[in-house]
Amino acid sequence: MGSYSEEPEFKTLSIKKLHPTFAAEVEGVNFQNLSDEQFQEIFAAMAKYGVCMFRSTGLSDEAHIAFSKRIGDLDTMRRYMVDGRKPRYGHYELFDAGNIDDQGGVLDPNSPRAHYGKGNALFHVDSSFNPRRASFSLLRAVHIPPPGNGGNTDFADSRTAWDELDPEFQKELLEKDYTVNHSIAQSRKLGSPEFFKDLDPTNGGVMARHRLIQTHEPSGRRNIYIAAHSHSIEGLPKEESDALIKKLLDHVTQKKYTTSVEWKNPSDMIIWDNRCTLHRANGGTFEGKYKRDLRRTTVHDDSSTAWGLNEKQDTDDWVVNHSATKAAAQTQVK
Repeated sequence: MGSYSEEPEFKTLSIKKLHPTFAAEVEGVNFQNLSDEQFQEIFAAMAKYGVCMFRSTGLSDEAHIAFSKRIGDLDTMRRYMVDGRKPRYGHYELFDAGNIDDQGGVLDPNSPRAHYGKGNALFHVDSSFNPRRASFSLLRAVHIPPPGNGGNTDFADSRTAWDELDPEFQKELLEKDYTVNHSIAQSRKLGSPEFFKDLDPTNGGVMARHRLIQTHEPSGRRNIYIAAHSHSIEGLPKEESDALIKKLLDHVTQKKYTTSVEWKNPSDMIIWDNRCTLHRANGGTFEGKYKRDLRRTTVHDDSSTAWGLNEKQDTDDWVVNHSATKAAAQTQVK
């Protein structure tokens, strides 16, 4: 896993690299009294590593949200709260990324909500299916399974994956400047194909459109913006589109570009940048047996490509229009 080394550009942080090209565990952060200097250093580390794990932060739900708001505007669950439903944990800003059922017990792995969540086990980027995509996600552990029962979160480095593409293929992708359609229904159908066998991702509304090859503005590096939500590439026949999406996803998520981060303590928190990494929930023997309560805030992107090729809208007015997204509204999950 590497050893701790003090990076010259960081005065208040200690860095433990988790992978040769990205991801780090960060020590020395005082979340209870965070200085402006340390806040800036956290985001210098985020620009460099893309994924940062902070152990035993001591953050409550309220402090988690407050810290996230210091970064930028937050996405909320308001559009999913239909028929008088309220957020599971009392805050619209907290997305439920755990396996807790409505009675506070362990979610049945065969329940509709569990099938909906299977899409999270595929490598994806949060909110690529929305008109305005996400920048940072901040995922905090409240309750984790006993050690040895799985439940890690895996990450992939889409910047280095771009760097190591064949130069001729890079040139082709830049010249074509492809636009990709993203749909939450696509990842849900891939995650549980039998349960969602009647779901058609093209039926129910406009997909979010984002360019395939982008520049990650905080680092100035190019990356491949691809995910399990990627449904189709504009201008290509279906077979060619499917083949190119698969080729790039297989490339980005091969072992040399991925790392698996273990949750060890309540209040551990991982921050990742969806604009230069992919992630997935890693399963394990905990499923159906032990609680895994994780809660996420999601920061709206404020870069020049935040809205992709989509019409700018008020986020509270985004339409819940796909069948899979309606399932999210009915089950109060992301």
